[in-house]
Amino acid sequence: MPLATAPRSLRNAIPVRTHAGLLAAVVASTAVLSFPPLSAQTSPADAVKRVIVQFRNADPLEHEHVLARHGIRSRRELGIIHSAAMELSAREVESLENDPGVAAILPDQQIHATASSFTTPVDYGWMTVLDVANNSTPFPYDGQGIGVAVIDSGVNPVADLNDHYGNSRIVHSESFVEGDPSTADTYGHGTYVAGLIAGNGSQSSGNAYWYTVRGVAPAAKIVNLRVLDSNGSGNDSDVIAAIQRALQLRWLYNIRIINLSLGRNITTSYVNDPLCQAVQQAWNAGVVVVVAAGNGGRDNSHNTNGYGTITAPGNSPSVITVGAMNTVGTLDRADDKITSYSSKGPTLIDHVVKPDVVAPGNLVFSLRDSGSSLDTTYSQNRVPVSVYGVNSAASSTPNYFVLSGTSVATPMVSGAAALLLDQRPWLMPDQIKALLMKTASKNFPSSSVAVDPVTGIQYTSQYDVFTVGAGYLDAGAAINASDPPPFKSAVSPLSTYNSGTNTVSMVNPSSVIWGSSVIWGSSVIWGSSVIWGSNAFVSGSSVIWGSGAVWGSSTTEGFSVIWGSSVIWGSSNASPDALDANAVSLSDK
Repeated sequence: MPLATAPRSLRNAIPVRTHAGLLAAVVASTAVLSFPPLSAQTSPADAVKRVIVQFRNADPLEHEHVLARHGIRSRRELGIIHSAAMELSAREVESLENDPGVAAILPDQQIHATASSFTTPVDYGWMTVLDVANNSTPFPYDGQGIGVAVIDSGVNPVADLNDHYGNSRIVHSESFVEGDPSTADTYGHGTYVAGLIAGNGSQSSGNAYWYTVRGVAPAAKIVNLRVLDSNGSGNDSDVIAAIQRALQLRWLYNIRIINLSLGRNITTSYVNDPLCQAVQQAWNAGVVVVVAAGNGGRDNSHNTNGYGTITAPGNSPSVITVGAMNTVGTLDRADDKITSYSSKGPTLIDHVVKPDVVAPGNLVFSLRDSGSSLDTTYSQNRVPVSVYGVNSAASSTPNYFVLSGTSVATPMVSGAAALLLDQRPWLMPDQIKALLMKTASKNFPSSSVAVDPVTGIQYTSQYDVFTVGAGYLDAGAAINASDPPPFKSAVSPLSTYNSGTNTVSMVNPSSVIWGSSVIWGSSVIWGSSVIWGSNAFVSGSSVIWGSGAVWGSSTTEGFSVIWGSSVIWGSSNASPDALDANAVSLSDK
């Protein structure tokens, strides 16, 4: 279901550059926007709005005093970002906006899962991540003891999420869906995602099966924090409250990773976005946050070939933002290709270089949540036992389900992070991100023309930095790599355009692992002069992107589309709606 484009409100708003739709050329304008307050929008005075009120003071008691002055009570305290979620009338919004203790009032926006459905029984997700084709020895790590918070539609207990003694590895469950305390997964998305992270394949192991359907880190613990309803929808405040709870529980369950296979439109700079502020707080607290890039790669409504479609909070420079690859039904990584729907950068407004990495996300098997909305709506996506079993009857009860999307690719990266933390528990989030990006494979096919399996429209698959980021996830290579230096940032760089030289720079603070600034233009190929060194992480002029990220002169490539002379700056930043599993079939056959 499409998301409604929410209004924006920033009291004392910070002006930011933005662009019309997906058009992102820096060349023609330096115009800025100022955002009207919520109270200035045309609506009945008694109309109720779901909002997030941000306070200037960090003290929750002071928040209560501010609200008490106006006779208002909060619905949910969001102390992690010095805010509270509430429902206010237009009169109450206007009253609060003029209070000196209030920093901003923003809409509590809807957020959706980012997986979708299609039927073709093809997989090789976890085996591709571990590069099983080239690693014949058993993988030595399984995520034992690592807690992963799955902030999603809930996680139902199934055999594949048990330990060797039959005890559930779902160690905590809690609901943040307003008015629904149940932690059960009635949508089916969260259970599927948890299986990709930590499923142990118990329902597909043994002599009766030729293929085991499992997750990347089959011994990891799952912390189930439900924020999406039976339609796969939730709100910013639900997600923020769940992140806040994950931080409260992190020592009890050793929560080292948060998985967010969800997203929504970008409507303001990541600096001001409450959802981005929350993931930043989690990152600062030592928790790796992995986020779906979004499924807008097919969007060409503004003639930009899907560029500029990253969703929030994947626009946060700190988090690991993940795009989706297609294994094309083989174990050989050499023939894998980018999916047509995987969202591309740069991000709207801030122009952060995203995604950070790509991972298998097309037609991947994972846990079926029997009777859930997805299961009943897309019954054809149940994987017959005969597909992965030996001489098994097709009529046997299927335990697995197939989906596609960046929601599917994201838990692959969360699982890889769990393996690294199992191996080296001292690693911090920036080191994990740097390891996964440095060791990601840079070997991609050349850009190619294909036909969109849904629309039938011809499109060009790209492999530039805004499409594949630092490369294709390779957990085995990350396990074998040396530690990155501690106490350095791994923020994703910002991209800027120089009209005088017709080049784009990736700009970083001087303290980041991969240096300060690297420039490329339409004639430059990423090669040995800007590739990571072979023996160590180095700063200065070295970067993580290798020869697989190429800028050419084609009008469908990122440079020409985003910064070409035919596109101009505009005055709005409308982005395509995030896609959930009821909106569109995503898979690339």
